[in-house]
Amino acid sequence: MKKATLDTSDTLSRKDYEKELKRLHGELVALQEWAKATDAKICILFEGRDGAGKGGVIKAITERVSPRVFRVVALPAPTEREQSQMYAQRYLPHLPAAGEIVIFDRSWYNRAGVERVMGFCTEAQAEKFLATISDVERAIIESGVILLKYWLDVSPEEQTRRIEQRIHDPRKVWKLSPMDLRSYGRWYDYSRARDAMFAASDSAWAPWYVAASDDKKRMRLNVISHLLSKVPYEAQKRVKITLPKRQKPKGYVEPEDVRHHVPAIF
Repeated sequence: MKKATLDTSDTLSRKDYEKELKRLHGELVALQEWAKATDAKICILFEGRDGAGKGGVIKAITERVSPRVFRVVALPAPTEREQSQMYAQRYLPHLPAAGEIVIFDRSWYNRAGVERVMGFCTEAQAEKFLATISDVERAIIESGVILLKYWLDVSPEEQTRRIEQRIHDPRKVWKLSPMDLRSYGRWYDYSRARDAMFAASDSAWAPWYVAASDDKKRMRLNVISHLLSKVPYEAQKRVKITLPKRQKPKGYVEPEDVRHHVPAIF
């Protein structure tokens, strides 16, 4: 992968951001084609506080690649049956098969974060999860999966600004849930839960990577560049493509009477 050439000392302009993102999108397509050609299995987890930018970086990663290769998994609350299973069990069927790249928008670490802080599990359940999850991740990696774990870090001031935007911007109200409001006041409970999670699961085989996200554009570029650097992909040789000649009309005439037009109001 080519190295970035941005000046990191100044505010990143929209033009520079889009130029670098375009380059990285080309690399993500190369990663996609490599994964398909080599049957690679890649799993990327995104965790972080509410408003840290998980959705934005996932959108930036996936907007120019195939959804058949890059799959985004964002599971709802567990069912009654799933609540009786080993905690990570409901996530395992979503792990990548050969030639797939799976992105978890929140993951099995819900147990170490929101569930622990908001009282959806007991302290004993949270501690048991943290005591065993590194072994589960080792087994995942030993099955041939490349596992990358990202925590997006946001300051309290920037989180407040973003959540207030969700309250007042009609384009963003769908991002705000009652749970977000309940969680907002528990900043230090989440800090303690995060610290415990890092201490228990920042393993040699599956380390946590932390990205500062107050500047969302820089964070997206940094995360994409980093994940590309952690996968040993190579650009695949492209077959030369030549457009075939289009057939002749052989008397076909486009009909003038189309019954249902979309009104041209713009």
